Amino acid sequence: MMNPEKLILETPYGTRDLLPRDAAEMRHMENMLSSLFRSWGYDEVVTPTIEHLETLAPRVQEENSLFMLLGNQNKILALRNEMTTPIARLVSSRLKDAPVPLKLSYIGNVFRVEQTQMGRQCEFHQAGVELMGSERPAADAEIISLAIASVLACGIKDFQIHMGQVDFLDGLLSYFEIDEQRQREIKSAIERHNFVLMDSLIDALPLSEQDRGMLKELPLLNGREELLRRLYDFPRNEQSRRAIDNLAEIYALLKSYGVADYVRFDLGIIRDFNYYTGMVFEGYSPGLGFPLCGGGRYDRLLTEYGHPMSATGFALGMERILLTLDRQGIQIPSVSRNVYIGYAEQSIGQAIRRAMELRQAGKIVELGLKGQSYEEAEFSREARGYAALEYFQ
Repeated sequence: MMNPEKLILETPYGTRDLLPRDAAEMRHMENMLSSLFRSWGYDEVVTPTIEHLETLAPRVQEENSLFMLLGNQNKILALRNEMTTPIARLVSSRLKDAPVPLKLSYIGNVFRVEQTQMGRQCEFHQAGVELMGSERPAADAEIISLAIASVLACGIKDFQIHMGQVDFLDGLLSYFEIDEQRQREIKSAIERHNFVLMDSLIDALPLSEQDRGMLKELPLLNGREELLRRLYDFPRNEQSRRAIDNLAEIYALLKSYGVADYVRFDLGIIRDFNYYTGMVFEGYSPGLGFPLCGGGRYDRLLTEYGHPMSATGFALGMERILLTLDRQGIQIPSVSRNVYIGYAEQSIGQAIRRAMELRQAGKIVELGLKGQSYEEAEFSREARGYAALEYFQ
């Protein structure tokens, strides 16, 4: 028999219990987003929580951010740390003959070993979509527009999408003939917003003071449509020029969607996974020091699974959405409890039949589990938050 003194009643580091109200809010968001994704033509898929380590490790910056475990036959497995890679695996194996474009959605929990803080846990929930099989700017514009529609549907109105382009930065670094190792170090510093380190790395480059100053300006390049015209003034090769053209095409389409006012350009956006190849974006709300959502284009990821296909997508952090709603004082609609049914002991059969009748009519009904007086039943109704009482004498 288990010794009560040795029971651990706390959750593991970086995880938490969802109490009834928390769980109801999370489920409300999940159901709402699932319906929204479906209305845009995205079909839901579900992948295992556990993947082979080889599936996930090549696409993370630090392997020690993965929760690893030993499977049968001593095979090393890992808890998924994001959803895009498992879906890329799924498409490359189970859906490789499906007609394109493929439009897939998901809602699930993911795991990362990291220092926890407000809005950041080791286990958290994501909802998102992947659009595979189209390299057109129209696909990226749809993804950004659906991300905006998702945040708005959650009830958040005060937010901005920051859109960047990985190829613009890559093109500039190539233009200055910076070696690959130093490029990775500079991009990592920008992604982590460690601008002191970025400046020191750039200062060590054999470039003119003017060129070093231009590179240091990259994370500060953010603004509205007028920024695009400034970007054309930067020294550039064909790669960076195409990147600017791509942003301009996407932005023109976002105007047609009617969501351009939510979007600004930010060339400091890189994202923290190494599979992004083009447009990238993150969504921010005032007072929240981390993104609500993020995504972008990843045209080479499926090639690694032997199934070359262009792709783009985004994910929302569910806990971050709920935290933002709380900070902005926005109430999530609660599920109303309709009827509490009380009864005198001899009337339990009648009470059960009435409870079943009301439930079949779509009402939320709780039936008392023992006989009560009317006053006791009314007390139970109020304490348990039901709108009405039906009592059988």
